Amino acid sequence: MKLLVATKNQGKLREISRLLAEQGVEVFGLESLENAPDVVEDGDSFDANARKKALEIASLANCLTLADDSGLVVPVLDGAPGIFSARYAGEDATDAKNNLKLLRELSAEPQESRQAYFCCVLALADPLGRCRTFEGRLDGVLLAELRGEQGFGYDPLFLVPEYGKTLAELPIEIKNRISHRGKALTQLLPVLKEDNPLVG
Repeated sequence: MKLLVATKNQGKLREISRLLAEQGVEVFGLESLENAPDVVEDGDSFDANARKKALEIASLANCLTLADDSGLVVPVLDGAPGIFSARYAGEDATDAKNNLKLLRELSAEPQESRQAYFCCVLALADPLGRCRTFEGRLDGVLLAELRGEQGFGYDPLFLVPEYGKTLAELPIEIKNRISHRGKALTQLLPVLKEDNPLVG
């Protein structure tokens, strides 16, 4: 089975490819499409953005498409960066700039106020306009300094208490199993095995 993943983020694509390859699903990203559009993420939730990306790309590419919208939610910052996680420090933000801004925003907060969670919504859509979503969440605590070399995004700041390590310090196999994206993909897998995954 082939599945188009509507992302240009190579970190996301690697994670999804690794998880789905074990199930015999061949994944390819937007770079394999000619003139792939940048879908404007103007929804007010992870769910709305994921659905919009999946439906637009599925219609354009005429194939089953998986889209992801995910981000970091920090309750003490009123839910920021949330749906703006990738561009928290501006439209041309890098992981380093986003992490630096987050550290600045949290600089006056005590450790007990640094709870956070990653949320991921996966949307599976077909060219007929049918769509189903799957959601995963991972709770943790934000550190005051970066730790680890693996992963991407906010992973070096996000401590998983059960392991005493950040997502950037954990082996990829463990991260994939416990992550917000891994949990959403676990819900998706049985659906992909159905004859008509978007019916019902």
